[in-house]
Amino acid sequence: MRSPTTLASLADELRAIVGQSGVLHAGSDLLVFECDGYQIEKNSPDIAAFPRSTDEVARVVRAAARYEIPIVPRGAGTSLAGGCLPVGGGLMIVLTRMKRILEINLRDRYAVVEPGVVNAWLNQALAGTGYHYAPDPSSQGACTIGGNVATNSGGPHTLKYGVTVNHVLGLEAVLADGRVIQCGGPAEDSPGLDLVGALVGSEGTLAIVAKIWVRLTRNPQGCRTMLAVYDTIDEATDTISQIIGAGIIPAAIEMMDQGIIAAVEQAYHFGFPLDAQAVLLIEVDGLEAGLDAQRDVVAELCRQCGARNVQFAADATERQLLWKSRKQAFGAIGRLSPNYCTQDGVVPRTKLPHILRRILAIGEKHRVRIVNVFHAGDGNIHPIILYDEREPGAIERVLQASGEILDECIHCGGSVTGEHGIGVEKIRYMAKMFTADDLAAMEHLRTAFNPENRLNPCKMLPTAGGCGMEQIRPGRRAAL
Repeated sequence: MRSPTTLASLADELRAIVGQSGVLHAGSDLLVFECDGYQIEKNSPDIAAFPRSTDEVARVVRAAARYEIPIVPRGAGTSLAGGCLPVGGGLMIVLTRMKRILEINLRDRYAVVEPGVVNAWLNQALAGTGYHYAPDPSSQGACTIGGNVATNSGGPHTLKYGVTVNHVLGLEAVLADGRVIQCGGPAEDSPGLDLVGALVGSEGTLAIVAKIWVRLTRNPQGCRTMLAVYDTIDEATDTISQIIGAGIIPAAIEMMDQGIIAAVEQAYHFGFPLDAQAVLLIEVDGLEAGLDAQRDVVAELCRQCGARNVQFAADATERQLLWKSRKQAFGAIGRLSPNYCTQDGVVPRTKLPHILRRILAIGEKHRVRIVNVFHAGDGNIHPIILYDEREPGAIERVLQASGEILDECIHCGGSVTGEHGIGVEKIRYMAKMFTADDLAAMEHLRTAFNPENRLNPCKMLPTAGGCGMEQIRPGRRAAL
């Protein structure tokens, strides 16, 4: 238990580092940080600090070390697995004031950004240069690149371009004792161990990322975007395997089911058929020569698999509207229920029809409505469980349904996360996915970087006899 006197003393030290406006200490001010997109577990930090530079991050970390206070780094808070939940309170280091794009180097094809840069800002800065930053999470209008690094985020174009780790060249990071390290940098293929690969996806449990060198990708000459409409989910999922089996790797294949279609249509009025059971948003890109032929092959495969209609985006405006409908689908879900829990699992593509049928059955079993919008091309599913936390028993049913879905992903040969991380939500599944030796190796790595486990404790790895938590009941409920 940290005494009020200790916390007040720490707050005073932090104000001396980041300024009066850079520290929040009052309980009412800290409520906004009590959860991320995973709303089932909630707990406020004791203090929040907002550094503006690597040096300030290091000094804040050293101050917290002197008081033996745990630290939770946080970006925009858009993560969906409780990765930035302050489980035991402590100090939250909010990185959203570190939002500068420090360098754009087109000749060497890299950019340097601070962790609080919103993903979409970088591509806005690159507009007209002929280059872009490829990782594009659906929340890219809000999520930060630092948060993307923490969870190794994917996105609609992961199918062709890869996840965040494939686009990070180097990192500057602050260790648990306040030392600053650099792994990698602007050059390709740094010698030595791949510490960049170790830090990306470590969810802030190894170090706090303070600067990022990212790879820039040349824009494709052109793209063709289409929407295929289906009467059954099986027809849609079969199309995905047929396209990949034909040797075509689209830039993206996204799927929305009937529930999502209705929500999106209500929000954006794109003209989606409300009686369709599924739609696929498919995009091919590359050299202009041959793009039309590739588009036509994909469209024909869609029809052969049962698509009743294939609609092409006629121009850039229609393409942007289609992608807006997809990328803002999560916002539209607010029209369906007061609360929702987004799951994140991966299955082999050929298992998509099976897992979607199981999700439907699990929803019926636990009396919860589940809608689906996901990155179908790489088998990354996002079943969204709708609920009202004020309803007695609702959260328990959500947890039970979530657990069965993730168990089924493992049973199919997949994983319990594709891009949202483990956080607190899925920590108990780590022992199901990995052997004791696997987990011990990960623990040794964490101890090497973070020997006292003060950086984002209770995340990712189960901790024997420590704060590793197994979720067996809702953490907090709203007032009735």
